[in-house]
Amino acid sequence: MSIRLTIPTIDDDEISKVAEVLRSGYLVQGKYVQKFEQLVAEYLGIKYAIAVSSGTAALHLALLILDIGPVDEVIIPDFTFPATANVVSLTKALAVPVDIDLETFNIDIGKIESLISKRTKAIMPVHLFGNPADMNPILQIADKYNLSVIEDAACALGAKYYEKKCGTIGNIGCFSFHPRKIITTGEGGMIVTNDAILANKARRLRNHGVRRVAGQNVFEMVGYNYRMTDFQGALGMIQMKRLEEIIGRRIELANLYNNKFEGISSIGCPKRKKEMRHTWQSYVILLNKKIDRNAFMAHLKTSGIETAIGTYAVSCQPCYNKKNRVLPNSLFAYKQGVCLPLYPKMTVEDIAEVVRYVKAFIPR
Repeated sequence: MSIRLTIPTIDDDEISKVAEVLRSGYLVQGKYVQKFEQLVAEYLGIKYAIAVSSGTAALHLALLILDIGPVDEVIIPDFTFPATANVVSLTKALAVPVDIDLETFNIDIGKIESLISKRTKAIMPVHLFGNPADMNPILQIADKYNLSVIEDAACALGAKYYEKKCGTIGNIGCFSFHPRKIITTGEGGMIVTNDAILANKARRLRNHGVRRVAGQNVFEMVGYNYRMTDFQGALGMIQMKRLEEIIGRRIELANLYNNKFEGISSIGCPKRKKEMRHTWQSYVILLNKKIDRNAFMAHLKTSGIETAIGTYAVSCQPCYNKKNRVLPNSLFAYKQGVCLPLYPKMTVEDIAEVVRYVKAFIPR
């Protein structure tokens, strides 16, 4: 028996379309990237979508088009993949980590305001694992201090905060299409916004700072090569047709896990508000501190079940641990979080098998 952590949903339609693009010889950013952008914008109900080479590239450009740089500070949650902090550092600004709410794994709203300074320029909430962050109070804080809001929605395409889709609530939203995300283009990302000025700046920066003037390339700024290839765009275009089906299946499987783990006090199951739509990009449980997380993961590995840690406490990483500041909830989630297998082609029997081995290690 072998149950993988995740397997992207790619079928013959995707393979056929990608092969068609490869055979055409037109491989760089082109008509399929544009179509993919249109489909994402239409799905989200937003004006502009700009495809880029990765979710990290999307976050980096989001900061740059907001003119964030040296002397600026950006509020981020501490429990997140380090890319959230890395892109801030790449602009020479300072990432200011905030502890999290252990029930949702998202930024603790009550701890944001005390960390805002005169240098703070933006708040970058993360909709971690597809679970929407509590955006209304974040927007209120941002409005009070005249801050921009960049949504790190890498895991959250299709997630809803009340009736609003994640990524469309702040000034800019950023998505990832890495193979572990809801849909995939292999690597790839997307910036979305309703601001035409920001969108145009993002388009130029992703392609060496170029703008077409009278049929000629004019390099107006120093830019990047953050383009998405056309075969990635074709893959994304077909994936978008499956998006709601993929999310629906993830919700079904996550509910199965939730029901089977009910009543086990040593396992903290993911929480969401009933008004929100969680897309379950990952199913991350939180083990009681008495349980050896690494031994638990080793037990599942020997049973043929692949797992991973939830994600990282940024403040614990050597490149960010400058002040020896401990954020207790983030640290606990980092040390005791476990990501269990979840992907649309899992069966009910697969879920039951994972749960059986989890229960064999963990007492009720």
